Amino acid sequence: MDDDKTFKALGDPTRRKLLDLLCEKNGQTLGQLCEHLDMKRQSVTQHIGLLEEANLVSTVKRGREKLHFLNPVPLQMVYERWIRKFEQQRLALLHDLKTELEGETDD
Repeated sequence: MDDDKTFKALGDPTRRKLLDLLCEKNGQTLGQLCEHLDMKRQSVTQHIGLLEEANLVSTVKRGREKLHFLNPVPLQMVYERWIRKFEQQRLALLHDLKTELEGETDD
């Protein structure tokens, strides 16, 4: 996995919007995606290209159409590598705080 490409792709609001659209309805054409964005097809194509480079979107040709699909694997890998470990520490601290405030002991 290339973390830099993933983070670069996620760093742009338009690309995050495209991922949201594909999460809502996977397998959309470029035209369907463009309906929700105020930009030219060429610009949307460039954004999708960066998402493909980051392996966040895959495409399948079906006849004359090209369908775009969300690939959640890189997002899960980012979660596992960068978010989960911080989340566990935060939850442990919240548990300790709750225990202290409620006066519970391990005795």
